[in-house]
Amino acid sequence: MARKTVEIEMVKNEASYRRAVLRLTRFFDQPPKAGSSEDAEFELLMLMVERYETEHHDVSPPDPVAAIEFAIEQRGLTPRDLQAIFGSRQRVHEVLRRKRRLSMEQARALHEKLAIPAEVLIQAY
Repeated sequence: MARKTVEIEMVKNEASYRRAVLRLTRFFDQPPKAGSSEDAEFELLMLMVERYETEHHDVSPPDPVAAIEFAIEQRGLTPRDLQAIFGSRQRVHEVLRRKRRLSMEQARALHEKLAIPAEVLIQAY
């Protein structure tokens, strides 16, 4: 049985990056079979795209409130579930509305309970 040869373009500039991302999107709809040539192509494209993004697309960390909101959403929680950390529902809403800054104690608790990186929680916003 002849092996299918796939030509893969190196990701060296924005145009080749966009083409690689476009090729990757087809794998998200139909994931390749493990060990297949398509699987190897997928992994190689992912590595090249990740490397290019790391080198050329500066991704700033989210501000503390955005990180908290994301963690809440990802865990299926509501702001009410954070009352134990903040002490009251009012404080939760003040922080989420950016009317009150996080205390170090709250940042520590959010880091421990929701696994939000501490460096994200202590930055200015």
